[in-house]
Amino acid sequence: MNYTKGGFPVWDDEFDKEHFTPEEIAESDLRVALITSLVQARKEQGLSQRDLEKISGVKQPQIARMERGDANPQLDTILKLLAAMGKTLAVVPLPSKT
Repeated sequence: MNYTKGGFPVWDDEFDKEHFTPEEIAESDLRVALITSLVQARKEQGLSQRDLEKISGVKQPQIARMERGDANPQLDTILKLLAAMGKTLAVVPLPSKT
């Protein structure tokens, strides 16, 4: 195991290919990218998890579990966190894998 995707523990590519479908891998990669972006936005604004709790209404332990990758947050939770930081989601094309 290495720690290359946003600090989240991940198996090597060979393990992934043997045990998961390409769709599952893509979903996991998107989840990691989203959570990594949330953490980055929080830190760029100088917010602690407690600060984010106060402005979003999402409890700090839930934020911590999400940031560690121990929880799979629902869309409404993600939107609450983003809105509190003045951010939103966007639907954009995936980068092509050439």
